[in-house]
Amino acid sequence: MSEDKPADTVESAPAEENAIPNGKGHEPGEEITASAKTPPAGDGEKETVPNSDQNASPHRTENTEANLPESQEFLSGIDDKKTTRFTDFEGKTSFGMSVFNLGNAIMGSGILGLAYAMANTGVVLFLTLLTVVAVLSSYSIHLLLKSSGIVGIRAYEQLGYRAFGTPGKMAAGIAITLQNIGAMSSYLYIVKYEFPLVIQAFLKVDKPAGEWYLNGNYLVIIVSIAVILPLALMKQLGYLGYTSGFSLSCMVFFLISVCLLTLGIQVVVLLLVSYLLTAYTIPILAFAFVCHPEVLPIYTELRNPTKKKMQHVANISIAVMYSMYFLAALFGYLTFYGEVEPELLHTYSRIDPYDTLILCVRVAVLTAVTLTVPIVLFPVRRAIQQMMFPNKTFNWPRHIAIAIILLTFINLLVIFAPNILGIFGIIGATSAPCLIFIFPAVFYIRIVPKEEEPLRSVPKILVRI
Repeated sequence: MSEDKPADTVESAPAEENAIPNGKGHEPGEEITASAKTPPAGDGEKETVPNSDQNASPHRTENTEANLPESQEFLSGIDDKKTTRFTDFEGKTSFGMSVFNLGNAIMGSGILGLAYAMANTGVVLFLTLLTVVAVLSSYSIHLLLKSSGIVGIRAYEQLGYRAFGTPGKMAAGIAITLQNIGAMSSYLYIVKYEFPLVIQAFLKVDKPAGEWYLNGNYLVIIVSIAVILPLALMKQLGYLGYTSGFSLSCMVFFLISVCLLTLGIQVVVLLLVSYLLTAYTIPILAFAFVCHPEVLPIYTELRNPTKKKMQHVANISIAVMYSMYFLAALFGYLTFYGEVEPELLHTYSRIDPYDTLILCVRVAVLTAVTLTVPIVLFPVRRAIQQMMFPNKTFNWPRHIAIAIILLTFINLLVIFAPNILGIFGIIGATSAPCLIFIFPAVFYIRIVPKEEEPLRSVPKILVRI
């Protein structure tokens, strides 16, 4: 498929284009029928995936089945066996677990940099920017879900392929990889610098003498091998719902503790807007709301999935994170004002490094960010497989090898990273805007047929704006 070919073409497409990334293959003719002759699935109806097991035609001939490529799957009338692709996950994840997973994907180390962002903008401007980014993030998820429903594809990279061919798929895959590697690096950066301080405080060690268990480089490697790698080797993202719920509970404890610590210090509320270093704020906010690579995998594994149901999952997750972000930033800022550091926990250590509440907060944040890494690793592995092995079946050695290589690379990156602000700024200013704002909009314009929504229709005008 060439880059200039329109998304609603009626010609036969290559095998890679016709492979639905949720494991439900389809034939070119059937896909044309679904996208060009029938309207998209309604919000209240269960979305129909072309040629899925539920609506497979009983009149398919043996010759047609014999000619299907490796990436396509079907029910055999003889032995009822089907090939399993790495994206072939049956939706079994509950609504609540999906909210936990998406909320955990949204909330990570970004919450630790928001007080610094508020210190650079003031409360009013920060709240305005936070609201705008949250609303745009929710709307762009709506665009992704609608584009996905029209073409029956539930992978970010394959939407790029349908819109712009191979360049579109590669651009989406590279952006997801960069974004999530940056996110995982920021999480492990917190482990590297906070874990030694927590151990040092518990052991009452005032002056470390070079003990290995107080070396952040060793500790981040141990955490990666003992905790993150086993969780990252799970076959399905839905299995991490319980760890996501526990991670969010730790962040709720962090938020409550920040509020309590602030109320224990005499503060004067300042609502004046400061424009000093405001350029850092938008990238940090964009980084804090990136969850779009995880949306379609979570949608795929959602039980009885519909676009309306998945949009509710996204809206609830974003609303909860929006509230927690604002409260954490506000109380963190009111505690230290202009003296707040890019990483909020470092700022609290100046009060009393041996304070019991501060130590508990540190442990909670360490637990939360550690359990978030596997959630973020799944879309990176998926993107790599979509770019390098699009037509291959699920393979445990490859599944494990990609996780080990990614964690090894990220550990090396964390060991040499100068500070967390650089990660927030670089990733937030590059790949995050692409995944939140740019790609969903251009995919929507290219994929949604002109017969259904002309370029001058209100939705497409809003998308272009």
